[in-house]
Amino acid sequence: MMASRASVDAYLASRGSPEQLVDCRAIMAMCRRVTKQQPKMWGPSIVGYGSYTYKYESGHSGDACLVGFAVRGKELVVYITAEKPEQVDLLARLGRHRMGKVCLYIKRLADLDVEVLEALIAGSVAEIKRRHP
Repeated sequence: MMASRASVDAYLASRGSPEQLVDCRAIMAMCRRVTKQQPKMWGPSIVGYGSYTYKYESGHSGDACLVGFAVRGKELVVYITAEKPEQVDLLARLGRHRMGKVCLYIKRLADLDVEVLEALIAGSVAEIKRRHP
């Protein structure tokens, strides 16, 4: 997936409810603080920060954002890795969420400890940079 010149603001306005937009702005501020990067659209529906190149053992390679998020219906999805024990411990303290392989599903930031969320984002970015220097 590649970063595009599509408008982050237009994407958010077209997808998010007013409450979600407030949460999106808070997530954007966290991602900016952690990555020191500005947001870019990745594909049609992911707001991403920074980038890295991955390469699988199969030889397949590509580019991805260090951290990103998307509006998916009534949920927000934050794309992070959270496999290390310290990340798993943070997830236990986060609040109401569901975690897939790299998808953290949340309904509202009000349900979460936002400091823990920012720590999860920072830990994920550090792990991706370690794996893909």
